Amino acid sequence: MHRRRPVPPLEARLSAHLRSTVWGPAEFIGLPPRWLVAEGLLAGCVGAGAIVGSTVAGAWYGLPGLADGEGGLVSVAALALYLCMVRAGRALIGIVAVLGVCLALQAPQTAVGLVLAERGQVESVVVTSVEGGPGSVSGHGRYLCSVADSDGVPLRVRIWRGCGQATRPGDTLAVVYDSKGRVPPRGVEGGASGSGPLRDLGGWATALVAACVVAVVRSYRLYRPTAGPQARPACDPGS
Repeated sequence: MHRRRPVPPLEARLSAHLRSTVWGPAEFIGLPPRWLVAEGLLAGCVGAGAIVGSTVAGAWYGLPGLADGEGGLVSVAALALYLCMVRAGRALIGIVAVLGVCLALQAPQTAVGLVLAERGQVESVVVTSVEGGPGSVSGHGRYLCSVADSDGVPLRVRIWRGCGQATRPGDTLAVVYDSKGRVPPRGVEGGASGSGPLRDLGGWATALVAACVVAVVRSYRLYRPTAGPQARPACDPGS
């Protein structure tokens, strides 16, 4: 019968250090402290709110840098920096960063939808040409309609909402415009609701908040190294 070779102390300490660095030490027994969960929730909600809020504000006030999601990416970087400051696990920081970037990339279209839902005006336009379809390389297989307004002035953007296989030049489509002209027009879809754009981001935002909670909770350390022979209790997760 073979005995299991004991793990050398140095190797065990190295393995524990790697686990702590990658996933966070989570040095508590039982359930995590409530204040720690609250801190993670606050960080996640503030981060998700900043990502979406900055993009919506950019679309509402016509600020291209924010409306395109650049402000959201800055918020993602700030959230990742905060997690680095509390010494969260590197893998969890990476997960939060990826989820934040995905949320920031999805937010611009949602912001346009919110602006149009609040102050959009519906008008009829005339289809001048139809392109795309399932076999097309561009447009994700969508049909794209070039349209002109009632005065014959062509729109700078092509419409895919409401543009289908049966659409022909000369047909009319309903298009919603921003009354202040700060976001591009888009076609009107039947059955669309004002809360639809926000629901599209709900999954990403929820996943981001949950990942932040896990990262902050697992960053908790009971003790921190000091210059003296003893260690003293940490006063916060980042200590």
